[in-house]
Amino acid sequence: MDFSRITARGQTTIPKSIREAANLREGDLIAFDLRGDHLVLRKVEFGPDRYLKGVSESMSEWSSPEDEEAWRDL
Repeated sequence: MDFSRITARGQTTIPKSIREAANLREGDLIAFDLRGDHLVLRKVEFGPDRYLKGVSESMSEWSSPEDEEAWRDL
């Protein structure tokens, strides 16, 4: 088990052994999930389709049939 301290600004360092085991690199996106009293940290990996799906889901105000018609030929 590895340990890391949280700074006054809420920051911490992921221990090197954990970064290597999870294949975490500088610039990677990580997600935090609380499951009861456990904090789960995972690497977010985007393939082209996952990224586009995530972006489109976050812009639901632009996903009407009228918008589809207006932008279809672009």
